[in-house]
Amino acid sequence: MKTHEAFEIILRMKKEKMAKIKIMPCLDMREGRVVKGVHFVDIADAGDPVECARAYCAAGADELALLDITATVEKRATLADVVKRVAEVCTVPFTVGGGINSVEAAGVVLKAGANKISTSSAAFRNPQLIPDLIKEFGVDAVTVAIDVDVNPALPSGYEVYIDGGRTATGFDAVEFAKKVDGYGVKTILPTSKAGDGAKTGYDLPVIKAMHDVCNAEIVASGGAGTMEHFAEAAEAGATVLLAASVFHFHMIDIPELKKFLAARNFDVAL
Repeated sequence: MKTHEAFEIILRMKKEKMAKIKIMPCLDMREGRVVKGVHFVDIADAGDPVECARAYCAAGADELALLDITATVEKRATLADVVKRVAEVCTVPFTVGGGINSVEAAGVVLKAGANKISTSSAAFRNPQLIPDLIKEFGVDAVTVAIDVDVNPALPSGYEVYIDGGRTATGFDAVEFAKKVDGYGVKTILPTSKAGDGAKTGYDLPVIKAMHDVCNAEIVASGGAGTMEHFAEAAEAGATVLLAASVFHFHMIDIPELKKFLAARNFDVAL
């Protein structure tokens, strides 16, 4: 190994050791209500988005995600009025996704009060959207979400899905993450279709695979069921730990989770 390569590895190890771990509750929204499903289906009501956002901010969430889960398949824009109402009570950065298929659509959401936008299906269909969004709003405002499922026929073993996990693309998920990372995106959010809502743990191999090839921070999403699952995702390389069901239904509360992670020597804001 060359000296400069060894030096780069040491620097990356130090950076990862010092990386602060952030907790991000996710408000999946349909028809103006927070909902939660299993494997992207079997949807159940989980409350009012404004009240959920207020409660999570008070509980110590580091960031929030608000995802309009049917906007893309219904071919409509994200509900800007809901974004505006959430922004009025939200005291932490929050990311909005769902139906973000153009610079104009992103602008509406950011003007309504979101700090960041997340694009998924549109970014896959039209990757040029990614640099266009970065140019218009800055790299810190853009997250690319990648829904994935296992496909042993692909090099990484994972395939990109779009349209809220409904449509298989045949494209390798880790290769797509590398492509996204090449645009300079700072945050990539892979969600495991198999893990979504199942509470059996995050899909650690895909988190690690994307972490190993990307400079962007990786958000762990899909499958959290225990506090140990959050620690495992952080060990795999995720620096943002996203979950929904376990927070919505008080299986795990954020203050206790942060104490658990701190006891494991992860850097969290208590």
